[in-house]
Amino acid sequence: MLRVGLTGGIASGKSTVSVLLEQHGAVVIDSDVLARDVVAPGTPGLAELVIAFGPDILTENGELNRAAMGRRVFGDADARARLEAIIHPRVRSRATKIESASPYDAIVVHDIPLLVETGQYDQFDQVVVVDVPEQVQVDRLIRTRGMSEDEACSRIAAQATRQQRLAAADHVLVNDGSRERLRADVAALWRKLRESAARHS
Repeated sequence: MLRVGLTGGIASGKSTVSVLLEQHGAVVIDSDVLARDVVAPGTPGLAELVIAFGPDILTENGELNRAAMGRRVFGDADARARLEAIIHPRVRSRATKIESASPYDAIVVHDIPLLVETGQYDQFDQVVVVDVPEQVQVDRLIRTRGMSEDEACSRIAAQATRQQRLAAADHVLVNDGSRERLRADVAALWRKLRESAARHS
């Protein structure tokens, strides 16, 4: 089994790369999906969040109000640490179970937005970073998520720097061009991962 960490800054196109790798045959474990699962209604994770942050983080339907939770922790390091202490261990436990159930010769891609920020990058055989210039991130956030330029810059600044992510990378996909170029680059990356998996075995 080849264990790959996949990461990239906000609006880098990491999720698109994740989908493309899955189409090539990778087992993709998406930490964002798992993070939603572990705080679904009725879970111990959601109950613990309510204890930590109060019932106003819930919607009328009893689900986690992600926007309200985001506002609560954004810019508050202590609050974010409390949130991560509740969610991250549960996500990692769920990811470990999925990985353990994967074929022995699989290429398992862990899609983790905060791979560098949480210091997990050295736990994988290889790390793939989806990289774009910061101005491209800003433009995409304004265009696709309706953020102001200040909001976009604040979100980017709250993550690891571009240099920090690149320093952790074994493979870099630059996603500032066309979808066709990205598809070709991912196909080339997949060939390299297959070669590494063969050597790894």
